[in-house]
Amino acid sequence: MGPHSVTVERAQEMQDFINSLLNPVRRQIFVSYHHANEQAFYAEFSSVFAHLYEVISDNSLARQIESDNPEYVIRRIRESYITGSSCTVVLCGPETPWRKYVDWEIKATLDKAHGLIGVNLPNNPRDAQGKVYTPDRLYDNIVSGYAVWISWADLGGGPDVLRQYVELANSKPRGLCQNERPLRRRNG
Repeated sequence: MGPHSVTVERAQEMQDFINSLLNPVRRQIFVSYHHANEQAFYAEFSSVFAHLYEVISDNSLARQIESDNPEYVIRRIRESYITGSSCTVVLCGPETPWRKYVDWEIKATLDKAHGLIGVNLPNNPRDAQGKVYTPDRLYDNIVSGYAVWISWADLGGGPDVLRQYVELANSKPRGLCQNERPLRRRNG
């Protein structure tokens, strides 16, 4: 290769870089939440961030995947919802920790080694020690350092703030991932 081919390659790299700045990749993020209690938060999240991300929701998996076989459901979640996304955002409200589909969606996310962000919602009550409840599998990963834990108010900083959290979640080393906990078999 002569000097001209290096220059052409370098010019193409620069053009690709400029194109990436002008047309950034629109990441897909999966949002996991308790539909009965957190639908309004999901709707607000989607309306604020839909221009930046392709927001994917399960649209109530219980109705879409009619099976009580957790392994089958997790495989369907992984194939139909998690694959193609780069990060899962878990909206944590008062009943979220006890929802089996939320646990299964977190497991499927961790199986794919995707980013994981927990968002503490304003309606999530505190216990006597001031702690909030989170799904156990999410908690394991917050403690290990794999998952990012933020408050709903943190998202008020706008799209750039969420972008930073998504990139942070996606940069976590796979070795921090904790996914050994037994599956939640029922709600409540």
